[in-house]
Amino acid sequence: MSQISLPRVQHIVASGIIAAVGMWVAWVSYTQQPAEAFLFPRLISTVFVVLALWTFVKAILGWTKVGNGVSRKDFVWLLPGLTIALVYIFWAAKALGFYTAGTITFFLLLSFYDPAPHDEAKTWVKRVIITAGFLAVMYGLFALLLKVYTPREIFF
Repeated sequence: MSQISLPRVQHIVASGIIAAVGMWVAWVSYTQQPAEAFLFPRLISTVFVVLALWTFVKAILGWTKVGNGVSRKDFVWLLPGLTIALVYIFWAAKALGFYTAGTITFFLLLSFYDPAPHDEAKTWVKRVIITAGFLAVMYGLFALLLKVYTPREIFF
């Protein structure tokens, strides 16, 4: 009986969780109304589910090179970003609106993971400019180009 390495187990578990989340997102997008508002999410979630299931199957069959896996130190480093992303997904986008919450989330993630010094004003100006560019691209993509509905609450 062959033994499964820890990095491969990590890959199987992580890809399985992502596939499960993808199926949940697809189910939500296909069950919400009005249907026209969810056309883009349905398209994206379908592609997401196919890719996630493919990755999960490859992980189970051992067809993927997984490297050394995620160490405890790496996981602790990723945890703040994961927490910010979960707050955005499950609360902020609905409570604050898509663009406001997306901008705040992007700025927090950029500020947290940017290796530039955090005690210099010019690096903060750079982060604000990058965040404004991100907001402009997101608005142009969703509101102007795709013309899709985004979560709208108190700000947008």
